[in-house]
Amino acid sequence: MDRTATIKRTTKETDISINLTLDGKGKSTVDTGIGFFDHMLEGFSRHGFFDLTVKIKGDLHVDGHHSVEDAGIVLGMAIKEAIGDKKGIKRYGFFVLPMDDALALCAVDLCGRPYLQFDCTFPHNMVGDFDTSLTKEFFYAVAYSAGMNIHIKLFSGENSHHMIESIFKAFAKALSDAVSLDERVEGVLSTKGSL
Repeated sequence: MDRTATIKRTTKETDISINLTLDGKGKSTVDTGIGFFDHMLEGFSRHGFFDLTVKIKGDLHVDGHHSVEDAGIVLGMAIKEAIGDKKGIKRYGFFVLPMDDALALCAVDLCGRPYLQFDCTFPHNMVGDFDTSLTKEFFYAVAYSAGMNIHIKLFSGENSHHMIESIFKAFAKALSDAVSLDERVEGVLSTKGSL
């Protein structure tokens, strides 16, 4: 089963191409124009064992908002397409990830219904050239584009870099678990018979 998707999306604000392989080795090539965001997506790839290629040309002369939000939209579309009919997947995944001072929880449900619960505040407005408020915008876009529940909670943290990185890595581990195949699952994991 080749669970791979390539999505391209162009607007007046951004030109984005993402290639995602769910059953990968954690290899990535990322160029968003925002150094810290590159680092987060590389960590997502590595810790989820997803192969990921991201190329973004965005209106960074305005700010990073459109690039980060639209990246979430396109990544969500790629996740949805790569999963396919969802037959045999575990559907749910969660992970609690420590990173020095930061402790983040992420739980996901690939149910087809979009929802984001984001219980996080950051002590700093910026990490490098990344606006920390865009973290929520990114995950909101992923949730609604992929049609998945995402719950994210920070239990502790003092360093915004560590806090955001722990969130991205926890999401990677939770999603990796949710998309993994379980031979006990016949069809899809739902009493309704569809996801």
